[in-house]
Amino acid sequence: MNLPFKAYWDLLSQHIRPQKRRFILLATLLFGSIGLRIFAPQIMRSFIDSALAGEALQTLTWTALAFIGVALVQQIIAVSVTYLGENVAWTATNALRAELAWHALNLDMRFHNDHTPGELIERIDGDVTELATFFSQFALNLVSNGLLLVGILVALFLEDWRAGLGFTIFSVATILILGRLKDIAVPHQKARRQAEAEMYGFLEEQLAGTEDIRSSGAVDYSIRELFRHQSIILTHNRRAHFKRWIIENAMGLALTAGTLLAITSGYWLYTAGLITIGTVYLFIHYINLLEEPFWAMTHEIESFQTIGACVERLTEFRDFKPEVLDGPGIEIPAQPLELAFKDVTFSYNGNDAVLSELSFQMKAGSVLGLLGRTGSGKTTLARLIFRLYDPNSGCIEINGENIREAHLETLRRNIAIVTQDVQLFRASVRDNLTFFDRSITDEQILSTLEELELGDWYRSLPQGLDTELDTGSRSLSAGEAQLLAFTRVFLRNPGLVILDEASSRLDPATEQRLERAIDKLLRNCTAIIIAHRLGTVHRADEIMILESGKVSEYGDRRELAANPNSRFHQLLQTGLEEVLA
Repeated sequence: MNLPFKAYWDLLSQHIRPQKRRFILLATLLFGSIGLRIFAPQIMRSFIDSALAGEALQTLTWTALAFIGVALVQQIIAVSVTYLGENVAWTATNALRAELAWHALNLDMRFHNDHTPGELIERIDGDVTELATFFSQFALNLVSNGLLLVGILVALFLEDWRAGLGFTIFSVATILILGRLKDIAVPHQKARRQAEAEMYGFLEEQLAGTEDIRSSGAVDYSIRELFRHQSIILTHNRRAHFKRWIIENAMGLALTAGTLLAITSGYWLYTAGLITIGTVYLFIHYINLLEEPFWAMTHEIESFQTIGACVERLTEFRDFKPEVLDGPGIEIPAQPLELAFKDVTFSYNGNDAVLSELSFQMKAGSVLGLLGRTGSGKTTLARLIFRLYDPNSGCIEINGENIREAHLETLRRNIAIVTQDVQLFRASVRDNLTFFDRSITDEQILSTLEELELGDWYRSLPQGLDTELDTGSRSLSAGEAQLLAFTRVFLRNPGLVILDEASSRLDPATEQRLERAIDKLLRNCTAIIIAHRLGTVHRADEIMILESGKVSEYGDRRELAANPNSRFHQLLQTGLEEVLA
């Protein structure tokens, strides 16, 4: 693996370009700082030679003041370079975080099924943080010290070509040694970062399942697994540290050789009368300055072991492409929608079909009651309508148009789903109801809350719509959470609504309120009611029963209910809850 300059630049370049002026200022200050560091020893050389030659005290004083002034200016510029570097780096990497988060949210459900939230957090936050630190500290140090090295060698050539040649050979040999050693820790660093991502994924799973783990007595197992993950990280960490120890010791030997070269060459040239004592000091000072870029390069090479793994992982993540692609765009009107499935076949793994050649058609404003055992394909059907997945074959049409032709945002804005589990955000009531859409006014929200019989609940809130809600429905009852979910749907005014047994966990009184909300909702939209209980399909115009991904029965609800030979009639007689369990 080569030093990842190109891959690194590809990740950050589009976020650095908007900061072009600051970047140019940063480069200018960087060059200025390096120039002053090379120039300052020249003043000191002049001071030493002037003092040995018996120059006047006033001349020596002005020379010393000039040296102090240059040193102070150089320090001010160095601080400015550090500040600007941090500012540019964190601005760029914060923009990169937003880009990667957006990328993750737009990847398919298939991707998210294969990657845990903990792993994604480690990539988007952990790896990008390493990237920011690298740019603000390591990359700037590497570039500045590289330029300092070139500047010192040029200055040495100007002093004496033999000294310049000797130090150039020494520098090239040292860089070659670094080049040979630079990659030896990369595999272990990459493995460590991957192991850390897996540990965060494990922690996320365990914390999410705390109640089940404790109630089933699996705490000891969780702790053992945590130790196992940490042991893997420790193993890769030790191996990487050992490889870095090799790099540091190799550089220590090289710099010791450089110091001996400076002392020997300075002594030889001075005794030959080719240079002054001040120039000998210059050689010693420059070799000390050379130690700084070499040690810095050593540490930056070590950092490259980590950043190389981070860049590779982020590039791999960025290269994941969604299988569900945005369409060119068709208009979906804000009115009840027609829906049609035409020979739709779908499989999650490419082998076992969840839906097989499924076909049906819904008129605008109609209500379909969807029945079937667990695993029959009801939830999958809803996911395909939202284009969380695309069918393997066949097509789904909205108003006679293939949904693949619609913009994903437009499609999902005109379709809504209400399930048993309501997701709340750690945000205000307003943001939870509008999904952070500022175009929805408070008047619309309050009117909808009153319509859904949530006015008394709203008036009990301490800060009204600005009241913060907790996550996981802990701050609301199940009924209130379900009614809030319906409020979200009312505010969006979709043309198609999918109700996935939204009232199954409610007490009778709250269920009646919810039933009234459903009646109001279905006045102006097409609906699919995924049912597990008899009470929820009484308002359906048509009934469709799925078995093993195929239509077992489909027709008018009243006709099927009156037909003693129909599957739906049998369900009504035996009890839907028992038969579909």
